[in-house]
Amino acid sequence: MNHTTTSVAAQVAALSSLAMPELWTLWDRFFKRRPENPNRSYIESRVAYKLQEQAFGGLSAETQRRLVNIGMRHSKIKSRQVGRDIELAPGTVLLREWGDRDHKVTVTAEGTFEYEGKFFKSLSAVARHISGTPWSGPLFFGLKTNRKEAA
Repeated sequence: MNHTTTSVAAQVAALSSLAMPELWTLWDRFFKRRPENPNRSYIESRVAYKLQEQAFGGLSAETQRRLVNIGMRHSKIKSRQVGRDIELAPGTVLLREWGDRDHKVTVTAEGTFEYEGKFFKSLSAVARHISGTPWSGPLFFGLKTNRKEAA
Protein backbone atom coordinates (compact mmCIF):
# COMPACT_ATOMS: atom_id res chain seq x y z
CA MET A 1 0.00 0.00 0.00
CA ASN A 2 1.27 3.46 -0.81
CA HIS A 3 0.82 6.58 1.31
CA THR A 4 -2.23 7.81 -0.67
CA THR A 5 -4.01 4.48 -0.28
CA THR A 6 -3.30 4.38 3.46
CA SER A 7 -4.39 8.00 3.88
CA VAL A 8 -7.68 7.52 2.01
CA ALA A 9 -8.39 4.26 3.85
CA ALA A 10 -7.83 6.05 7.16
CA GLN A 11 -10.14 8.91 6.12
CA VAL A 12 -12.89 6.48 5.10
CA ALA A 13 -12.49 4.46 8.31
CA ALA A 14 -12.73 7.65 10.37
CA LEU A 15 -16.09 8.67 8.88
CA SER A 16 -18.06 6.48 11.31
CA SER A 17 -16.53 8.27 14.30
CA LEU A 18 -17.24 11.80 13.06
CA ALA A 19 -20.00 13.87 14.61
CA MET A 20 -22.82 14.70 12.18
CA PRO A 21 -21.80 18.39 11.84
CA GLU A 22 -18.34 17.24 10.70
CA LEU A 23 -19.87 14.72 8.31
CA TRP A 24 -22.12 17.44 6.88
CA THR A 25 -19.05 19.67 6.35
CA LEU A 26 -17.51 16.94 4.22
CA TRP A 27 -20.81 16.39 2.40
CA ASP A 28 -21.06 20.09 1.57
CA ARG A 29 -17.55 20.00 0.14
CA PHE A 30 -18.53 17.35 -2.41
CA PHE A 31 -22.23 17.95 -3.12
CA LYS A 32 -24.30 21.01 -4.09
CA ARG A 33 -27.30 20.11 -1.95
CA ARG A 34 -28.21 17.86 0.92
CA PRO A 35 -30.46 14.81 0.50
CA GLU A 36 -34.15 15.11 1.38
CA ASN A 37 -34.21 12.05 3.66
CA PRO A 38 -30.69 11.67 5.01
CA ASN A 39 -29.48 8.78 7.08
CA ARG A 40 -25.99 8.39 8.44
CA SER A 41 -25.15 5.24 6.48
CA TYR A 42 -26.06 6.90 3.17
CA ILE A 43 -24.09 10.06 3.98
CA GLU A 44 -21.01 8.06 5.02
CA SER A 45 -21.11 5.88 1.90
CA ARG A 46 -21.43 8.84 -0.49
CA VAL A 47 -18.67 10.82 1.23
CA ALA A 48 -16.44 7.71 1.27
CA TYR A 49 -16.93 7.30 -2.47
CA LYS A 50 -16.09 10.95 -3.11
CA LEU A 51 -12.93 10.74 -0.99
CA GLN A 52 -11.78 7.72 -3.00
CA GLU A 53 -12.78 9.30 -6.29
CA GLN A 54 -10.83 12.44 -5.42
CA ALA A 55 -7.69 10.43 -4.63
CA PHE A 56 -7.83 7.76 -7.34
CA GLY A 57 -10.11 9.16 -10.05
CA GLY A 58 -13.68 8.30 -11.00
CA LEU A 59 -15.24 5.79 -13.34
CA SER A 60 -14.60 6.18 -17.05
CA ALA A 61 -17.45 7.42 -19.22
CA GLU A 62 -17.70 3.96 -20.81
CA THR A 63 -18.00 2.24 -17.41
CA GLN A 64 -20.63 4.76 -16.30
CA ARG A 65 -22.64 4.14 -19.48
CA ARG A 66 -22.40 0.36 -19.03
CA LEU A 67 -23.56 0.58 -15.41
CA VAL A 68 -26.51 2.77 -16.34
CA ASN A 69 -27.54 0.30 -19.07
CA ILE A 70 -27.25 -2.65 -16.67
CA GLY A 71 -29.29 -0.79 -14.07
CA MET A 72 -32.00 0.08 -16.58
CA ARG A 73 -32.27 -3.54 -17.76
CA HIS A 74 -32.59 -4.94 -14.25
CA SER A 75 -34.48 -2.18 -12.45
CA LYS A 76 -38.09 -2.67 -11.43
CA ILE A 77 -38.43 1.10 -11.69
CA LYS A 78 -39.07 1.95 -15.30
CA SER A 79 -38.96 5.33 -16.95
CA ARG A 80 -42.08 6.32 -18.82
CA GLN A 81 -42.08 6.85 -22.57
CA VAL A 82 -44.59 9.63 -23.39
CA GLY A 83 -43.66 10.23 -26.98
CA ARG A 84 -41.15 9.09 -29.54
CA ASP A 85 -38.39 11.27 -28.11
CA ILE A 86 -39.68 11.89 -24.58
CA GLU A 87 -38.79 9.66 -21.66
CA LEU A 88 -39.65 10.64 -18.09
CA ALA A 89 -37.89 9.13 -15.08
CA PRO A 90 -39.84 8.28 -11.93
CA GLY A 91 -40.06 11.31 -9.66
CA THR A 92 -40.21 13.76 -12.55
CA VAL A 93 -42.60 16.59 -11.71
CA LEU A 94 -44.48 18.40 -14.44
CA LEU A 95 -46.11 21.77 -13.78
CA ARG A 96 -48.77 23.44 -15.89
CA GLU A 97 -50.69 26.62 -15.30
CA TRP A 98 -54.30 26.20 -16.37
CA GLY A 99 -57.49 27.90 -15.25
CA ASP A 100 -55.75 30.41 -12.95
CA ARG A 101 -53.90 27.75 -10.97
CA ASP A 102 -50.85 25.54 -11.10
CA HIS A 103 -51.25 21.81 -11.68
CA LYS A 104 -48.51 19.41 -10.52
CA VAL A 105 -48.15 15.89 -11.94
CA THR A 106 -45.57 13.37 -10.72
CA VAL A 107 -44.30 10.34 -12.65
CA THR A 108 -44.50 7.31 -10.33
CA ALA A 109 -42.14 4.33 -10.07
CA GLU A 110 -44.95 2.19 -11.50
CA GLY A 111 -45.02 4.29 -14.68
CA THR A 112 -48.30 6.03 -13.91
CA PHE A 113 -48.95 9.73 -13.35
CA GLU A 114 -50.11 11.03 -9.96
CA TYR A 115 -52.24 14.16 -9.87
CA GLU A 116 -53.96 15.35 -6.68
CA GLY A 117 -53.88 11.86 -5.17
CA LYS A 118 -55.34 10.17 -8.26
CA PHE A 119 -53.36 7.93 -10.60
CA PHE A 120 -53.63 8.05 -14.38
CA LYS A 121 -52.27 5.62 -16.98
CA SER A 122 -51.28 8.35 -19.42
CA LEU A 123 -50.26 11.98 -19.43
CA SER A 124 -53.03 12.66 -21.93
CA ALA A 125 -55.58 11.32 -19.42
CA VAL A 126 -54.28 13.83 -16.87
CA ALA A 127 -54.49 16.64 -19.44
CA ARG A 128 -58.11 15.68 -20.24
CA HIS A 129 -58.96 15.55 -16.54
CA ILE A 130 -57.52 19.03 -15.95
CA SER A 131 -58.81 20.75 -19.08
CA GLY A 132 -62.03 18.85 -19.73
CA THR A 133 -61.08 18.53 -23.40
CA PRO A 134 -59.02 16.00 -25.38
CA TRP A 135 -55.38 17.12 -25.27
CA SER A 136 -52.12 15.46 -26.12
CA GLY A 137 -50.45 15.12 -22.72
CA PRO A 138 -46.94 15.97 -23.98
CA LEU A 139 -48.33 19.01 -25.80
CA PHE A 140 -50.42 20.15 -22.81
CA PHE A 141 -47.42 19.95 -20.47
CA GLY A 142 -45.04 21.62 -22.94
CA LEU A 143 -42.91 18.56 -23.62
CA LYS A 144 -43.38 19.00 -27.35
CA THR A 145 -44.64 21.76 -29.59
CA ASN A 146 -47.53 21.75 -31.97
CA ARG A 147 -45.92 21.47 -35.40
CA LYS A 148 -48.63 23.67 -36.95
CA GLU A 149 -47.84 26.48 -34.49
CA ALA A 150 -44.07 25.98 -34.79
CA ALA A 151 -44.12 26.36 -38.61
